[in-house]
Amino acid sequence: MNTHRALHPARQNAGGKRTAFLLTALFFVLLAGFPLPSYTVRYKEQFYRLYHIHYNQYPDDTMENIYWLERAVEADFCNPLYAMGRIETKAEWEKYRYLFMMHLNLKLVEQHLRLGSKWDKQAAYFYNAPWKEQNIDSLNTAETCYKTALYYWEEAKLWAEKANVQRFAFLFLTDLQFWEDERERIANGKLDYARTIGRELERLERVRAEFLAMDENTY
Repeated sequence: MNTHRALHPARQNAGGKRTAFLLTALFFVLLAGFPLPSYTVRYKEQFYRLYHIHYNQYPDDTMENIYWLERAVEADFCNPLYAMGRIETKAEWEKYRYLFMMHLNLKLVEQHLRLGSKWDKQAAYFYNAPWKEQNIDSLNTAETCYKTALYYWEEAKLWAEKANVQRFAFLFLTDLQFWEDERERIANGKLDYARTIGRELERLERVRAEFLAMDENTY
């Protein structure tokens, strides 16, 4: 059952929005041969379990996580018997699917923000003028990551809305309390990545403008 495709066909072209640099980087990560599972991985739940937080998260680690999360988004759900939490009714199964998609997209937001921070420049110091072009390229990469994170935030909000409709008002998946908390925080505005990403993009634009203004007299 490929539920997510049926639920929002208008966004089937989302894959085209993914950045060329990220796909290229992922290609080389795959060639480098990060650990692959020894069993057949087919369902969302299986791909999600391959996602993990590294103690020291380097760009390759983050891109590996993005790879697994994106595969999870595209994959089918497993049978409810093997869900991430206990599922007993069709209503619970429906809400579970919405919450899972919301959670996957939130994790993709986090990972793209983390990836962007690796290339971001917090300030344009005058002594970096000799490397002006390299710094601008780095900022452009960070900007692409942040804008991709914004796309996934919009996706997460859409799935949160589906899980927040009236018929689910008194239905809580107690085994997945963290996901329920995420849904509630989105609904009440306490979790708002658009605000966070907007601040990062505004600051990045100011820093880029300072680099662009540098000339041979800056240093």
